[in-house]
Formats: sequence, structure tokens, C-alpha cells
Amino acid sequence: MLELTRQRELRGWNKRQLGQEADLHPARVGVIENGRVRPYPVELARLAAALGWESDPEDLIREVGNDGETA
Repeated sequence: MLELTRQRELRGWNKRQLGQEADLHPARVGVIENGRVRPYPVELARLAAALGWESDPEDLIREVGNDGETA
């Protein structure tokens, strides 16, 4: 699972809600979370802002376990 997915789920959001907050189409959120595409830097910045993520936005696309530890 990506850190992005973990953060979204911790907030109880679905992909549509995250997409609305980040001004991205929910399908785009889905393909990013599934690892099918690498997000553009502007998309990562929007996702980070929507989630209140203060660390490096690149960390949102790293694989983690359910406990948040790097997989």
C-alpha cells in the first residue's frame, strides 16, 4: 500500500473525497494509488496539501505496510 492510500484511509476518505480536496479526478487518484502512473509534481503537491502532509510529498508514493512502516 502507498503512504497516500494509508493517509486517505486514516481520514476515512474515499478516492472521490480526496480527489475533490486535491482538485483531481477520482480515477486519477485511483491510478496513482494503484501504482499504474507516477503522479506529476503538481499532483503530488495538491495531494499533500489536501492531506495536510508536511513531509516531502514524494514520501506519499512510497510503499508502506498497514502499520505505516516502509514495506
